[in-house]
Amino acid sequence: MSKQFLVPASSQRKNGNSAALCREFTRGAEESGHHVETIFLRDKKIGYCLACYHCKNSGGVCAIKDDMADILDKMNDADVIVMASPVYFYAIDARMKPLIDRTVAQWLTIKNKEFYHIMTAAENSDTVMDCTLECFRGFAKCLKGSVERGVIYGKGVYEAGAVQSMPVMKEAYAMGRRA
Repeated sequence: MSKQFLVPASSQRKNGNSAALCREFTRGAEESGHHVETIFLRDKKIGYCLACYHCKNSGGVCAIKDDMADILDKMNDADVIVMASPVYFYAIDARMKPLIDRTVAQWLTIKNKEFYHIMTAAENSDTVMDCTLECFRGFAKCLKGSVERGVIYGKGVYEAGAVQSMPVMKEAYAMGRRA
């Protein structure tokens, strides 16, 4: 059965390591017959949540007029959401956090989603991505019916493209194929 995938990717670099893992995951999912749309957050205008709660009184419509309304529609339509971020100081990067915060406008309607998480970091330690993963898991936990299906760790990659020769590329492709 074909699924609709949405991949919000916060890689700052077009040829960065988390972007490369997203491409491999996507390739695998598409070869399995799924429709995948990747949104590179660096190409979108997403303002910070103002905590004004305009959305609460306007049917989930945010007071900020930017690219987030379209992204929220895509999140609602998706069966699977693949969150991807490089690790900056043990956390998600600065482009991913506003996306997560702005889902407050429709967090009650973004439900029953399968989640995959893709992370990359320069460090190679086993704990370097713990906080990042907890950010992703905390977000998914707030959405009714969410289920985590997989996590991809690209450790020890700093230079753009460093991940290309690592086994995690095959892992990302295989996970996409199984999704």
